[in-house]
Amino acid sequence: MTRIDRPVRPRRIRFGLRSSRTVAIGSALVIALTACSGDGSAPQSGAAGKRKAAKAPVWRTNPRSIAALGDSITVGFDACTVLSDCPQVSWATGTDPKVDSLARRLVKRPATHSWNLARTGALMRDLPDQITAAADRKPELVTVLIGANDACRRDVRSMTPAGAFRADFARSMKYLRRKLPHTQVYVAAVPDLLRLWSEGRKNPLGKQVWKLGICGSMLRDPDDLTKAAHDRRAEVRDRVMAYNTALAEVCGTDPLCRFDKSVFDYRFTGRQLSTWDWFHPGTGGQKELAELAFRTVTRPGRSS
Repeated sequence: MTRIDRPVRPRRIRFGLRSSRTVAIGSALVIALTACSGDGSAPQSGAAGKRKAAKAPVWRTNPRSIAALGDSITVGFDACTVLSDCPQVSWATGTDPKVDSLARRLVKRPATHSWNLARTGALMRDLPDQITAAADRKPELVTVLIGANDACRRDVRSMTPAGAFRADFARSMKYLRRKLPHTQVYVAAVPDLLRLWSEGRKNPLGKQVWKLGICGSMLRDPDDLTKAAHDRRAEVRDRVMAYNTALAEVCGTDPLCRFDKSVFDYRFTGRQLSTWDWFHPGTGGQKELAELAFRTVTRPGRSS
């Protein structure tokens, strides 16, 4: 006959008062240890925990390629000949050893790994087009010097509003990050146009050139020292300062962006101005801009 095993009855376990208390205490300890991290704070999980664990981007002081964006300053307008771009003396990508551009100082092969995409007359709203051109090259560093034309209009009423300037720059940076997520960005401050007036007006020829309509909001009637003229120039300077605040704050939200206020603070003289228009930087001014940029780009540490 086939043997049929009897089913084994489950063993009944009785917990006394002491056992229940022990289990309760143990459970409480497990919950407490699970709920707290080693530093006493609640643990982070998922995407939040990964973001905390990820290291913040570190600024590299030796980029291997540079794309320069901006306006007439960056293309060396009027630095060599009248009413002409002269990119060979550009502070950012120039090849002239007298300037010793940022590209010459940082890039091993500047002839093939630096690109000047700036355009004379460019406004902040034109920056996205230049970013598109830069994205095709995939530079490790992008330099931005733009904004003087937004303040240098025929009169103060024509200047780009500070809010629009900020919005245009914020959109440009957002667009740049989509196109170039790992590229570092050096943003130079808009130069002090009031100092440009005070230095350039010392040259009689320069004042004659200004009558052709260069930066009317600031340079019109350079010898007019009335309160109205003073107030007009002060309004332009205030607008430039508002632009620089926007540049600094928007750049400050990007871990791979450095803003350089020293370009506004630099106490340039007539020796750094173009001898053709006493407005744009000459070779000497381009050299100083290259030096200021080099100091900021090669400063150790994080971007800010």
